[in-house]
Amino acid sequence: MKRLTAYAPRIYFDKEEPFYPVRVGVSVLHRGERSASFRRQMDWQNEAIDYAIEFAIYWDYDIQHLYELEHVWVYVGKDGSVLDAEASFHGKYLKALLPDRSNLDGKTVSLYSQPGKHAFSPLPILFQLLPNARSATDRDAGQDGLTLPDWYKARGRYDEETNALVRAYQQANHRFTPSFQFVPCELGARKPLFVPWAELYEEIPERIEAELTVIRRALADSKESLEGR
Repeated sequence: MKRLTAYAPRIYFDKEEPFYPVRVGVSVLHRGERSASFRRQMDWQNEAIDYAIEFAIYWDYDIQHLYELEHVWVYVGKDGSVLDAEASFHGKYLKALLPDRSNLDGKTVSLYSQPGKHAFSPLPILFQLLPNARSATDRDAGQDGLTLPDWYKARGRYDEETNALVRAYQQANHRFTPSFQFVPCELGARKPLFVPWAELYEEIPERIEAELTVIRRALADSKESLEGR
């Protein structure tokens, strides 16, 4: 794992960002193999690439929902150098290296995270071009509820009531205004975050259940407090 985490990205987060990664699932993928956590098959034309390292980065929350998984792929050459990189962006993915490779320092790719939403880009200005860059973190906080993907085997029974609980909790606790000023997070220095993807896959449902317990308790306490006035 230490050899792989040496390629972990440096991520710049908004100064007001309320959420940081809580776990990173790591996989090694060769050409022709499919990602276990993102709908794509690995393919590349550069014969010098030996394999890709997939970093499946997990947050308990996106500003609009419970459960958040984003990805960075680092393409490693036969000589151990970084030859390419890509990163997820709202269900799709972008090139993570600038054309002049100026955001690559040795084995470390620097990326920016969209405030609250965590889509990645090598250029932070891109986020300010999104129409909902500010409304997503304020008016629309929590609007999607729980967004567990259909390929996950859920531990509990989740319904519209669950979504309503998440909305209420995020509206009450997570709304913020982005500064669009960014500070670095050296992901590779946070060794306890990194686990094999298979281990993270098993852990995520437990984390969801734990967060739902926190949400239910917090909303119940808030209701009791209001009734006691």
